[in-house]
Amino acid sequence: MVKAAVLDRLWARMNERGDFPMLSQSLRTTVAAMGNDDLDFAALVQVVLSDFALTQKVLRLANSAMYMAFGGNITTVTRALMVLGMDAVGHLVVGLKLVDHFHHSAPRRIDAKLELNRTMLSGCVARKLTEHGDLRVGEEAVVCTLMRQVGKLLVVFYLEAEWDQIRRRCMDGADESEASVAVLGVTFDELGLEAASRWRLPETIRAGMSHYDPHATDEQRSIQWLRATTNYSTDVASVLIAPDIDPREREAHITELAHRYSRALATDPEVLVEMSVALAREEAGEGVMREIMELRANADAIAREALDPEARIAAGVADLRALPPDNSLQLALALASETVLAGLGFARTVVFVRRGSNAFEAKFGFGPGVEQALPKLAFDAAFQPDVFHLAIANAVGIYIENARDPKIVTRLPAWFRHTFDDARAFVLLPVAAEGGAPVALLYGDWNDAHEPRKITPQAMSALNELARELGRFFVSVPAQEIEVQ
Repeated sequence: MVKAAVLDRLWARMNERGDFPMLSQSLRTTVAAMGNDDLDFAALVQVVLSDFALTQKVLRLANSAMYMAFGGNITTVTRALMVLGMDAVGHLVVGLKLVDHFHHSAPRRIDAKLELNRTMLSGCVARKLTEHGDLRVGEEAVVCTLMRQVGKLLVVFYLEAEWDQIRRRCMDGADESEASVAVLGVTFDELGLEAASRWRLPETIRAGMSHYDPHATDEQRSIQWLRATTNYSTDVASVLIAPDIDPREREAHITELAHRYSRALATDPEVLVEMSVALAREEAGEGVMREIMELRANADAIAREALDPEARIAAGVADLRALPPDNSLQLALALASETVLAGLGFARTVVFVRRGSNAFEAKFGFGPGVEQALPKLAFDAAFQPDVFHLAIANAVGIYIENARDPKIVTRLPAWFRHTFDDARAFVLLPVAAEGGAPVALLYGDWNDAHEPRKITPQAMSALNELARELGRFFVSVPAQEIEVQ
């Protein structure tokens, strides 16, 4: 009851600042997408694409040296997901969302910034420990490490008066757990576990957040490894960030930790010491912290380095071509849709898929408000004198440069005008199966918030090639059986 009361107070305080509900919702959506047995690629991609800065961070990490061997030159979130896997990207998103939330909520207090830096550094240690192993497990360990300190961060950032009391007790000789219980009635660890439950994080994450007991015999080996990684990373970060500590004393502390955890981490103590001490050295430490700062402060860097539209679309075509035709239809559609979105800087994209012989229905899309609009977007396959029917009757795409031209408006169906009345310009790309039958339609637009771009003949040619490549995923799917969840 005490835990619930304290957390209720925390949640109320955070909700007053306005941004916390968005964090909770995005974390729950991410976890739900990861746990979907049908592999809901589109849902996870949408979580990332809904946040421009997060999109750039995921792409930057997917293209960083530690992941380069798994793909390289990754320009779409869908491709990052394909290369790294649902769990790896999902955990990466959870970790980045957590760090970003506290970064943007940071009060102007040195102690709060210090705690956040220590948390970020602990995540860095965890990533270093796991960078040569399984990506999914490695990112899971990073999330466990960050979440292990969430309870403390919540108090530091949102319960300032209570945090000051805890600090004073610690200065008088109490340890943090004792001081937290005395002031709040619960420990930081208990608060973190309660937060993980409210965010519906997987049981594995919650188990990995707990205290590491080297003598425990009733836990799975994977859980023990997670706990050891989480605890070692947290302890090392505390040593590295400790002020006024002699380098030899710092190394002695790290050596002690390395020997304590080496067996559980299946790593020689000397290797652990070298890796950890390297983070404290100016050259290596600066490199790690520079990556963190770039992820946080220079999220738009990758946008400045972005490929031109033709090259981006060509990269998407190459990714589609690399997929076997029996691969997930939803994955292929998500990859094509995001390629169009990213390549031309559209505000939103929608994928219409033919259902039976009678209708085209919007199955998913990317961009603000698209998910809510999907149920309203459908049209009969029977011919009507509008641009959508003209598009599915064509072999190549159509570019509507001015959707508000009176001549064009008369060719826009009512369902489109009612739902996307802010469209300024758009592209329609017909997708045909082998034999020429139209099976899908890709739509992308610029609205009032996005300046339309000129589409060169080369870019249009690349878009048509993308649509042709997408058509092969429908070859073995009879029209009446096409279904995208």
